[in-house]
Amino acid sequence: MAAFPEQTHAVKKVPILIYHSIEEYSGYGQKELYVRPENFEKQMTYLRDHGFTLLTFERWADKDKVNKPIFLTFDDGYKNNLNVFYIFQRLKSENFNPTGTFFIIADFIERPNRLSPSDLKMLANSGLISIQSHTATHPELTKITHDEYELNHSKKKIEQITGKPVIALAYPYGDYDEKVVAETKKYYTYGLTTTPGPYIKTGIDNELYLLPRTYIKYSTTLDEFAEIVETK
Repeated sequence: MAAFPEQTHAVKKVPILIYHSIEEYSGYGQKELYVRPENFEKQMTYLRDHGFTLLTFERWADKDKVNKPIFLTFDDGYKNNLNVFYIFQRLKSENFNPTGTFFIIADFIERPNRLSPSDLKMLANSGLISIQSHTATHPELTKITHDEYELNHSKKKIEQITGKPVIALAYPYGDYDEKVVAETKKYYTYGLTTTPGPYIKTGIDNELYLLPRTYIKYSTTLDEFAEIVETK
């Protein structure tokens, strides 16, 4: 079947990466959910040197307009994610504008090892970090009935802190079903899973609420990182 020019973007593969802690592993939690800051900086330097454009979900439509689009996401709102911001600041230049999306558990904001309201406000105002929702308390959404609190309360709480719209939700544990998607659509424009692989536009129902993400882990080498992001 002949392809029309406007359909050429349909085959574009857009990586969406998922990180958690950007810190040296100290024995607490799952080691593979950590990435050492020096390794993260090498990964960002790779993206810069290989012509990638880092986007946030406010710029979703730009994925079809820029060179080598990629989305970086960070789940849970750990204090150590400030390392992302510092590394972005170091690497930012006239030709490279690193940006990422932090998915925050709204009711965990006050905890000692999590980003504070002042952190979130600073990050949101920096132009480098988009602050979005990872629900209010991080439940398995398919197993609860109080969806409105988890989805809407978290959205409103984060918006009150940052003063900016919250348009994207990362499902805790990547856990979702038809009901979860239907509820998410009431409050958000995008829903993110933990299904591995790049985003490829297919036109399926609720496509923007089934966005895939690929883990970058403690053990991920730079060569493996390059293989993940260089989607052909």
